[in-house]
Parts: sequence; C-alpha cells; structure tokens
Amino acid sequence: MGIALSLAVIALAFFVLYRILHDIEPREVLTAMRQVEGGDLLLAALCVAGAYFTLTFYDYFALKTIGRREIPYRTAALAAFTSYSIGHNVGLSAFSGGAVRYRVYAASGLTGIEVAKICAVAGLTFWLGNVTVLGLGVAFDPSAASAIDRLPTPLNRGFGILILAALVVYVCWVSMAERRLGTDEWMVRLPGGRLTLLQILIGIADLVFATAAMYVLMPDRPNIDFISLLVIFVSATLLGFASHSPGGLGVFDAAMLIGLRQFDKEDLVGALLLFRLLYYVTPFAISLVIIGVRELTIDLPWLSQKMRPHGDALDAGTEKPKSAARETHKREDGIR
Repeated sequence: MGIALSLAVIALAFFVLYRILHDIEPREVLTAMRQVEGGDLLLAALCVAGAYFTLTFYDYFALKTIGRREIPYRTAALAAFTSYSIGHNVGLSAFSGGAVRYRVYAASGLTGIEVAKICAVAGLTFWLGNVTVLGLGVAFDPSAASAIDRLPTPLNRGFGILILAALVVYVCWVSMAERRLGTDEWMVRLPGGRLTLLQILIGIADLVFATAAMYVLMPDRPNIDFISLLVIFVSATLLGFASHSPGGLGVFDAAMLIGLRQFDKEDLVGALLLFRLLYYVTPFAISLVIIGVRELTIDLPWLSQKMRPHGDALDAGTEKPKSAARETHKREDGIR
C-alpha cells in the first residue's frame, strides 16, 4: 500500500507538472538562470552549506542520545553529510542513507542496531523541526498553506494551532518522566523536555537555512515574504519526502509551482533548477568523492600493513583470556 501510494503521488505530481509546464519556453528558463547575480548564487550556496552543517548535528545529537558519547563530531559529520546528500538524491532515504551511515559508523564499532537507533532519533529531529515550522507558519500565515491545499484560511489556521497543541503535549509528555520506545536491544530512550527543545531548534535551523537558499534564488517580482515561502517550502518538502521520490523530484517541484503560481513559470523553474543544483547535485557529487576516497584509502595495502600491528596486538590480547580459560577448565576437571 505504501509503495502504491508513493507511485500514485509521483504520477499525480508529474501530471500536474505537465499541465503547468507543457508550454514553457526553455530559452526563457536559461535566461532566467543567467540573470541570477553571482553574489546571490554565493549567498545561496552559503545557506546550503549552513543547512548541511546543521544536518551534522542530527547525528551528533543522536549519538549522545543512544549513549555513544565517545564518537567524535567529525565521524558524525561525515556520516550525516554523506548519508543525507546521497539519501536525498537516491530516494528511500531510510534505506539508502541508513546503508551509508552503517558503512561509516561500523568502522567506529557501532552495531547495526545502534545505527538504526541513530536513524530513528535523527528522523525524530527532522519531524519535530518540520512540524514546528509548519505549525507556526500555518497558524501565522494560513493563506500560504491555502495556496497548496486549497482549504479555507480559517481551517488551515485551525490545523496550525492543532499541530502546535500536539507538539506542546509531546514536550510535556517527555518532560514528566523518562520515555522509552521499543523493547530489549531495540529500545530507544527519548530525549527529555529540554533536549527535545534542542531537537526542535536544530530542525528549525536546518529548514530556515534551506528556505533562505531558495529565497535568495527567487525572482524579485512579485514580492513574497520569507514566512510565506517557508510554509510553502516546508509543505513541498514534506510531500516530496512522503513520496520517496529521489530528491522529491516532481513532487517537490509541482508543489512549489502550485504554491507560487503568482510567479512567472520560466523564472520560477530557473530558480528551482539552481536550487536543485546547489542543494542536491553538488553535495551528492561531493559525497560520492568522499565515500570513494574513503573506500580506496581503507583498501590500500600500506594502510592495511600499518593497521596490522594493532590488529596483532588485539589478537594477542584475545588469546590470553582463551589460554587462561583453558587452564581454568583443566583445574576444574582435576578437582572433579
């Protein structure tokens, strides 16, 4: 059912895109892209860098939450950046990004279950941030949400208030006592009230940076305020995420075109293409290079030889307990 629903959403999005863009002029799109000033491109790139920097704290926070405090930030940053940039582009980020995370964290001694816990806590941070921004934005500017869902503004404002109320209930719930999800080795301890607020701030910062990158690339006319764009951007992002389409391709773009129909289509498509280049394609290429270099470095013979004495020492260290265990068994047999 989930796969069928995702395919239905993607098919509907591409149908909407065809209806909107079937008469578009490619030359005008290229012209719109060329008209974006170099300073704006640089500022948008810095905002994207800020968004990915914030994403590194998703994993760093998750490591602290599951009790692996000895893992350094640089490892968390490597795992977060590569997993999110690859997962964003490949799609099914829970699996594709999770596989990249496991490859990075396994070298630091983390198990598959611990990596799954990291994914769960990082996912919770993502949803808390998105829900908070969406609730605040819709409650403050319900007309922006109406541009996408076509619902009356009072109803959208009610939804925003309801979302915020549910968020307050959740924060109070985790503040009153220690909360756990799962059983046995799969159990995850949920962050308490103060840490949940920190989670929310991390998620908000990520979305604000990403939206700011899009805002800088938007056409100057007609004017749109940042809050309205934030509501539309988050709604489009969640729709793209729910569809499991690679990079939200088609779904995110259709939602943005529907929510921002007051803009010239060619100008808006040019801005969306530049945003995809900065937010999706460039980090994806950088991550592939990082992962490739890392894999080659791990497999280099000189590095294996360098690591061997350490491995021999470990082997020697593990042999002693085995020998001691044998002597213990012999003594026990003699006593018997």
